[in-house]
Amino acid sequence: MSRSTPRCLVLGGGGHARVLIDGLLALGGVELVGVLDSAQGLWGGEIYGVPVLGGDDLLPGLAGSRADHFVVGLGGVRDNAPRRRLFEAGLAHGLKPLTFVHPRAFCSPQAALGLGCQLMPMSVVNAGAALGANVIVNSGAVVEHDCRVGEHVHVATGARLCSTVQVGAQAHIGAGAVIKQLVAIGEGALVAAGAVVVRDVAPGVLIKGAPARPAE
Repeated sequence: MSRSTPRCLVLGGGGHARVLIDGLLALGGVELVGVLDSAQGLWGGEIYGVPVLGGDDLLPGLAGSRADHFVVGLGGVRDNAPRRRLFEAGLAHGLKPLTFVHPRAFCSPQAALGLGCQLMPMSVVNAGAALGANVIVNSGAVVEHDCRVGEHVHVATGARLCSTVQVGAQAHIGAGAVIKQLVAIGEGALVAAGAVVVRDVAPGVLIKGAPARPAE
């Protein structure tokens, strides 16, 4: 590969990393230097031919000398703070976040993606939508036109943000959830899997059900 090819570290080696690496290999044009993960049982192994080099303590020695980009290979189920910490660690060591659009995702040319966003297989981001840094739009999820999604948000598998939805930073939209048009989801809120959200959600609140209500 040419010297202009991104040399990329994968920060995290779990299930999300496997899907991400699979997509990056299909897309091509990126040199995957290796995976860093805190689980010692993974060290010395590989993920689809990409070596698991060791733990996060190797990041300072690899940044610059062997890698110039990173992707966050850690997903999120409830709490997106660990993803945020990995993203900020990559930035702190001078690496550039790689924005990933799977070959089978759709992203409108009129949408805006923040640095390090990840659009997974069969996801859709439509015209006028704007995503902050380090957002996952997971497999089969839809972000409709004119939505605003804050940094470090995870829109999980099969979730639907109808038009003009606003999602605050570090919120989590669970698998299969549906957010009605014009609804605002507060920062750090958690929308449970399968919830149907028809009114605004306050920051930090867990909601579930159809229609969704705060969990007791």
